[in-house]
Amino acid sequence: MARKRRGFGRLRQLPSGRWQAAYVGPDAKLHKAPRTYASEHDAEGWLAAERRKIDLGTWGAVERSDGVTLRRYADRWIEQRALRTRTQSLYESMLERLILPELGDAKLTALTPARVREWHAGLGTKHPTRNAHAYALLHAICATAVADELLDANPCRIRAAMQTKRRRSIDVLTPVQLDALAAAMPAELCASVLLAAWCGLRWGETSELRRRDVSADHSVLHIRRAVTYRAGRFTVGEPKTAAGSRDVTVPPHLRPILAAHLREHVGRGGEALLFADAGGTHLRPDRYRAHWEKARAAIGKPRFRVHDLRHVGAVLAAQSGATTAELMHRLGHTTPQMALRYQHVGEGRDAEIARRLSKLAVAG
Repeated sequence: MARKRRGFGRLRQLPSGRWQAAYVGPDAKLHKAPRTYASEHDAEGWLAAERRKIDLGTWGAVERSDGVTLRRYADRWIEQRALRTRTQSLYESMLERLILPELGDAKLTALTPARVREWHAGLGTKHPTRNAHAYALLHAICATAVADELLDANPCRIRAAMQTKRRRSIDVLTPVQLDALAAAMPAELCASVLLAAWCGLRWGETSELRRRDVSADHSVLHIRRAVTYRAGRFTVGEPKTAAGSRDVTVPPHLRPILAAHLREHVGRGGEALLFADAGGTHLRPDRYRAHWEKARAAIGKPRFRVHDLRHVGAVLAAQSGATTAELMHRLGHTTPQMALRYQHVGEGRDAEIARRLSKLAVAG
């Protein structure tokens, strides 16, 4: 069929009814669209995108990226991001262990959906969460390459590859079990268990708490920092999320315990850590873990993790009637979905809800 004249490029409708687009590039050569289009509008869209590349001076970037390997681009991707120390170490570890051994020497332009699927299948099925994180990292790197116009499209297209199902159920301790767990810890660490649980703190937030972060009446914790430990070094920075900087109200029953801890186990200066080693510096995770493993075994919960304390606190807060917005604030979450994960129905809770419903019915 006849070609349509245009200011830039040309369109031609094929006998099949589909549309073909082409244009003469800055190199004076004819460039055809990589495929035909079902509508004239879609074909025009491809021409418009090519014209935009010419106008921005990025035309031919994909061709020029032929020599750029994933390893080289990933290194640059890491360098250009303001990542937390622990996050950067995690990304570098995933790249070196899971991504680059198979794909590192591949040219960016050689990363096809088929090759990515083959790599992903090679990761196996034993570690779904690890695989999802590695795939998400590769997807993010390739998405930036698309934005940089080094790739025409993201080759990471495996449906649901970044999603995982929780394989491990988390125990929700009762207040009695929580007290027993705390009592099984050394006296100077007992309050760390109770604060982490009842205030919904991350381990990095708990271990960076200082005397100046506690209000004078012991009713509020000012969460402004968190500490990470990596490769033998402590790094103090902001909390994990923007919402992580927050003021958390200490439950009234816990305030006398906090006051006693400050009096008996914490230095007088405002910078004194609430939970420190013998030298007054941050307590190493492995040393805390040694006490933790004994304590959890003592209450019959040998798989209960330190981070699960935060989960317990969130569930208890939800059971007390906290709304999603209130949970988001208390836990330092940025999205409702994260807070909603903790709104479980604890053992026996449904019966309590039913009892309250009947009470409403009688009162009404």
